[in-house]
Amino acid sequence: MDTKNTPAEPYTYAKAGVSIAAGNALVRAIAPLAKSTRRPGADADLGGFGGFFDLKAAGFSDPLLVAANDGVGTKLKLAIDSGKHDGVGIDLVAMCANDLIVQGAEPLFFLDYYATGKLDTHVAEAVVASIAEGCRQAGCALIGGETAEMPGMYSEGDYDLAGFCVGAVERTDVLTADKVAAGDVILGLASSGVHSNGFSLVRRLAADKGWKLDRPALFDQDVLLIDALMAPTRIYVRALLPLVRAGLVHAMAHITGGGLLENIPRVLPDGLHAHVNADLWEQPRLMAFLQAQGNIEPEEMARTFNCGIGMAVVVSAEEEARAIAALAEAGEQAVRIGHIAAGDKGCTVFGQQGTWSAKANWRATHHG
Repeated sequence: MDTKNTPAEPYTYAKAGVSIAAGNALVRAIAPLAKSTRRPGADADLGGFGGFFDLKAAGFSDPLLVAANDGVGTKLKLAIDSGKHDGVGIDLVAMCANDLIVQGAEPLFFLDYYATGKLDTHVAEAVVASIAEGCRQAGCALIGGETAEMPGMYSEGDYDLAGFCVGAVERTDVLTADKVAAGDVILGLASSGVHSNGFSLVRRLAADKGWKLDRPALFDQDVLLIDALMAPTRIYVRALLPLVRAGLVHAMAHITGGGLLENIPRVLPDGLHAHVNADLWEQPRLMAFLQAQGNIEPEEMARTFNCGIGMAVVVSAEEEARAIAALAEAGEQAVRIGHIAAGDKGCTVFGQQGTWSAKANWRATHHG
């Protein structure tokens, strides 16, 4: 056979592993999800090269913009291995939106980045649907995003997520460290579970201890262990925003990587120290299970996991009861967990299991 004059088979993007058609189909599928997050200032239409937001239409007069970005970490690996993708988008939004509210900012709009080796539109749509749900919970609009199909970069079935959220706060309402004073009290808002930090340790325990993730949890026979671990991060924005605007809040700390020990000092001025009494709230059974399974030292628990507190809120002692009542009305369980006193900038956590201290760290880290 003469092959000299036989034309070579043409190369295509699809043969290289990237399907433009699948990407376009995904955009069409998620457009209604984005529209479901409409809010004043954004119409949440997709398809342009950028997303618009109208601050005037959102009701701001002299705003400062506040931006945050984050990911979900290795909790995604559990989602991929278990096929449970319908909560990780809430985690993604929560990690960003909760970082904005601690500055006093209202989350306005959100963009996501979804990267994978080969696009599975069923999985991607489930993930984006959960991102949209997170946006609805946070009150922000999903105005855009990016889907990247990159063969060779990811193992089969793997994907990664990143999120970018922008909020605004009136200049006079910004929460700054100088609002915190000695004598203030620290309220703790209950977490919904592990949230999105410490999952490298969780996954190591699961592998080494041979956990049956599809079986009822030892600490709660009504819940599968995988469902307890995958519970989405709680979004505190709607409950906290009215307190911020009422002037009740002096500072807030989102309890993520580094735990209570390393996150609370980030919102304190020089000369003030946070004292947290770990005996003032009951450690969730899931946290006790993790600690027992790994024989984890108490200080390691306090630096790795939220230990049942997803948000720390600093208020004056005089406004404590009012703040707790307002949070309860908004559906948040708050309890006094400590106080602010004069001392080196930092945090001390103490209780029956011991005493541990940490100083402030300027850089945010995500320990996934």
